[in-house]
Amino acid sequence: MADLDPAQTRQWAGLAHLGGIAFVLPSLIIWLVYRDRSAFVAQEAKKALNFQVTVAIGYAIVLVLAVMSVPLTGLMRIAIFVTSAIFSIQGYLAVQRGQSYRYPFSLELIS
Repeated sequence: MADLDPAQTRQWAGLAHLGGIAFVLPSLIIWLVYRDRSAFVAQEAKKALNFQVTVAIGYAIVLVLAVMSVPLTGLMRIAIFVTSAIFSIQGYLAVQRGQSYRYPFSLELIS
């Protein structure tokens, strides 16, 4: 397969971050499909994927708390979603400028 041109590189790297709003699947697909065609896309999609796995763990913890009838779990879910959306948009904007983006917190589970 041919390497991606700079515009395509920014597009797919940006969509990997922005796709995080829709959960893990978009960044996973982009990482699997484009990791051999662009080192930048591979790097950014992997960062987005690791962040979304971290977010999924947060949701799982909140679910366990909800089952245990801990109050405010609804607010916790909203806080996780808003935080995830904000960082995903920041990642998208950074890669559109051609810059690498680093999430403020993320487990590095996929290397």
